[in-house]
Amino acid sequence: MAKVPDDLQYTEEHEYVKKSDEPGVVQIGVTDYAQGELGDVVYVELPKVGSSYNRMDVFGTIEAVKAVSELFCPLSGEIVQVNERLDKEPSLVNSDPYGAGWMIKLRIKDAAEEAKLLSADKYRGHVGE
Repeated sequence: MAKVPDDLQYTEEHEYVKKSDEPGVVQIGVTDYAQGELGDVVYVELPKVGSSYNRMDVFGTIEAVKAVSELFCPLSGEIVQVNERLDKEPSLVNSDPYGAGWMIKLRIKDAAEEAKLLSADKYRGHVGE
């Protein structure tokens, strides 16, 4: 069974949103369920700091042995940090998706969009857990 932490929010496309210590900034990555479905992650393409995205825009790709998938931005905002460790250690997405395997930090443009995210219980239902 995939881990679905109760304190995070989710998208139907299997990204998670985690509040950071900085107000208005969230950490984003793929869920444990997503990394399990993908298999061994071999490459992650992430955007540059300063890039802006609207909700559900593609912000990068994740490549695994089995497939290449697009990464969707769960909320509108500006990239304030990317996880550069993933350049050399993409497998962190598999081993620690909610910790060291995070992908981007985003300064949210419209907090009202958070209402469109799924709770942990709704995400569990979405993935059949």
